[in-house]
Amino acid sequence: MTALAPPATAPDAGRSEEQRFLAFLESQQRILYKIAYIYCRDAEERRDLMQEMAIHLWRAYPSFEGRSAPTTWTYRVAVNVAISYRRGQGRRLRETLPLDFATDVADQAFAPPNEQTQRLHALIETLDEMSRALVLLYLEGFDHGEIAALLGISASNVSTRLNRIKAKLQAEHDLIKDDAP
Repeated sequence: MTALAPPATAPDAGRSEEQRFLAFLESQQRILYKIAYIYCRDAEERRDLMQEMAIHLWRAYPSFEGRSAPTTWTYRVAVNVAISYRRGQGRRLRETLPLDFATDVADQAFAPPNEQTQRLHALIETLDEMSRALVLLYLEGFDHGEIAALLGISASNVSTRLNRIKAKLQAEHDLIKDDAP
């Protein structure tokens, strides 16, 4: 027997799997948007990536067994999709879900980033896909062990990589400050 994410509760009992998934997806949209925003600056590309993440979540949804929190599971699936999407590996999925999820999440629904946040995003864009995932998960408050489990690397590797990323971002930030008039 396979448990669905999130586990069916009494109000969910009369709902179809698709309805439960759509409710789940809506509860996770902020996570998907954050991941898409880190990996894609173009709004159209961001919507495409969000659709890709939604498709992969839909496919994986029946196999979610509840061994981790639904948000952790969402991050795992979505970050892996984003990394693959950016690398251009594999074929692009051409199927559609019976929803228009990606266009429902408008960029305006989220507070516009301030200048400092925009600079941070610009610096993050210079990182490779794995480093972006590490930064995203770190900024979301995941500890090194959780990040390691999500990305399939060791906690010590997470620590080492994050220290290197922080040093690189700080050096690039210092360069930008030195070039400012």
